[in-house]
Amino acid sequence: MTLLEVCIDSAEGLAAALDQGAGRLEVCSRLDLGGLTPTVELLDLSLVEAGKFGVPVHAMVRSRANKRFLPDAAELNELRTDLMRVKAQGATGAVFGLLTADGCVDRERTRDLVYRARPMAVTYHRAFDRVADPLAELEVLIELGIERVLTSGGAASVPEGLEVLKALVHRARGRIVVLPGGGVRAHNAELILERTGANELHGSQPFRLPR
Repeated sequence: MTLLEVCIDSAEGLAAALDQGAGRLEVCSRLDLGGLTPTVELLDLSLVEAGKFGVPVHAMVRSRANKRFLPDAAELNELRTDLMRVKAQGATGAVFGLLTADGCVDRERTRDLVYRARPMAVTYHRAFDRVADPLAELEVLIELGIERVLTSGGAASVPEGLEVLKALVHRARGRIVVLPGGGVRAHNAELILERTGANELHGSQPFRLPR
């Protein structure tokens, strides 16, 4: 069974995702900025509506449109505050990602956020597409106990990163879910699943996956 996670930033997007049978939601604000922490109101609505279908709700935890994913002390405090808020609201998962200046997963600060997030599941977001050595950094995420990693394989879109994604799925060996995301659409979903060996996909446009 394959699963489509749909990212949404509005009530209209929420309704469309659930109508199309989304298997999981990533709730955000400002998808035009790559996704920021959702508002209280949208996350509450998503939890109520998705709960009617038994659909898990994961919340983006990203306080600013920081494309380098290198938060300063003030931004890190905002991330911690946002994380505690979405946890208190009842989100079943949190989505975040921190890097070091040399293109590695920030082990210590990520470890701290993972600890604070529990018992929520954790997805490391597309900050991963900026790491220097994806296969090595995948092992870091596994060591940190992170459940899944959202990635395009380091490319502009998933269709361009298929070979790296296939290598990541192979390296993961079921220890972490590799979640292809970026340019996933109805017309290319089946090819992506076949070429990468992934069982889950992530997109902003809901559609029904091939079973």
